[in-house]
Amino acid sequence: MSPGASPAPPAAGADEGEALVVPAQARPAGSGRPAEPAQRYPRPVVTELRLSAFGPHRSAVFPLGPLTLFAGPSGSGKSQALAAYEALAGLGSGATLEEAFPDPRARIPDRAVPDAQRRRGFRLGCTVDGPVGPVRLDLAVQAEPTLRIVGERLSLDGQILLATALRDPGRRSVQAAWLTGGAVGVTRAPLPDDRLGTALLPLRVAGSTAGQRQVLAAAEQVVVALRAVFPCDPRPDRMRAAVPPGEGRLLGDCANLADVLRRTRSECGTRHALLAEAARTGCAGSVAGLDVRAPAGGPVEAVLDRGPGRPATELARLGAGELRFLALALVLLTGPGVLAMDPAAELLSARQALTVLADGFDRGLDGRQSAELLRLALLSCGRGHIRLVAAVGEGTAAAARDLPGVAMVDLRA
Repeated sequence: MSPGASPAPPAAGADEGEALVVPAQARPAGSGRPAEPAQRYPRPVVTELRLSAFGPHRSAVFPLGPLTLFAGPSGSGKSQALAAYEALAGLGSGATLEEAFPDPRARIPDRAVPDAQRRRGFRLGCTVDGPVGPVRLDLAVQAEPTLRIVGERLSLDGQILLATALRDPGRRSVQAAWLTGGAVGVTRAPLPDDRLGTALLPLRVAGSTAGQRQVLAAAEQVVVALRAVFPCDPRPDRMRAAVPPGEGRLLGDCANLADVLRRTRSECGTRHALLAEAARTGCAGSVAGLDVRAPAGGPVEAVLDRGPGRPATELARLGAGELRFLALALVLLTGPGVLAMDPAAELLSARQALTVLADGFDRGLDGRQSAELLRLALLSCGRGHIRLVAAVGEGTAAAARDLPGVAMVDLRA
C-alpha cells in the first residue's frame, strides 16, 4: 500500500488481516484534488454522502449542495439515504451505534448473504468540506450478529488521519491509530466499538504536535458539520393540542409549534412577520397574521388572525397540509437557537451552517404550498446559513428540476 493511499473501510465483520496503517510523514505532494478557494466553504458542511450495501444502495455517491432534493419512486432509497445522513449526524453528536441505528437490520440489503461467522453489515460515509479542506469519513458497520463499528477512516487529501479495525471479536473495542507526527509518528489505543472514533478524538488528542493539530482540525470540522443537523418531520396529529409554555425550541415532530410561535412573536419580529406572510400563501382563507393565546399559567394555543371583525382560527382546526406547511416554513425561516438541537457550543453560530433533513418534505402539501416552501428554501439556503436535504414526490421534483440553485438526486432506475 502506498503511503498516501486511502484504503476503503474493512468489510463489515472483518476482524483479521486488515492492515491498520496511518502514515506518519507529511502529505505527499500533489495528492488529493486541487485546492479550492478557502472562502468557498467558510463553514463546515457535508458535501457528499456515500452508501455501500446500505438498503438498496450499492456504491452510491450523492453530491450535496445547499439545497438538495432526493426524488424517485417508492422503494428507490430516498428515505434510506436521509436515514444514513441522520445516523451520521447522531454519531457525530455522541450517540451510540444503537441510538443511531435502532433497527440496523432494516439497513442491510435484502439479499445480503452472511459470511461463515454469520456476519452482515453495511457501509456509509461522507465528505465534510470547510476551512481545513475536504475531509472524508468512512464507516463499516456490522449489524449481525452484534451491532458494532468494525472499521473507521478519517482522511484528508488522501492522507489517513485516523484508522480503526476490529481485532478481537470478544472485546467491545476496536484498535485505533491516529497521526501524531514528530518522533512518535502514530498513536495507538483502543476505542469503543459503539461510538464514532472521530467524535472522541478531541478528548484523546492533546494537539501538541503539527500532526495532532491536523487530526484535531479535521475531526472537529466533521463533528461541527454533523452536529449542526436538524431532522424534521412535522406530525400534524401532535400539533393540534395546546401545549404548556416552555423554552420555545421547536421539536423534530413540531408538536410544540404553538409555544415556538409564542417565542418568535415576542423575540423574532422580522422572522415572525415573514412566517405570517408565508401563511397567506399556504393557508386557506384570508390571513392577517399569526397569534397565540397564552393565559397566565395556562397552555399556549396558536391561531390564525383572520383580520378585523373575523374570528381567529385555532391551528387545531387547520388541515394536516396547512400544519405541515407552517412548521416547515418556520424551520426554514429560523435558526438553531429556536430549534431543539445541540450545535457545537465552542464555535460561533455565524461560523456554522444548519442543515435541515426532511423526509417526505412535500407530504400532504398541494402544489401551491410546495412551491412556496421551495421559494423559502431557495431564499434561506442562498444566504449560506441554512442547508436543506429533503426527499420529495414527483410533483415537487418536476417543479424543482429547472430551478437554479436546486441540486436534484434522481433515484429513478
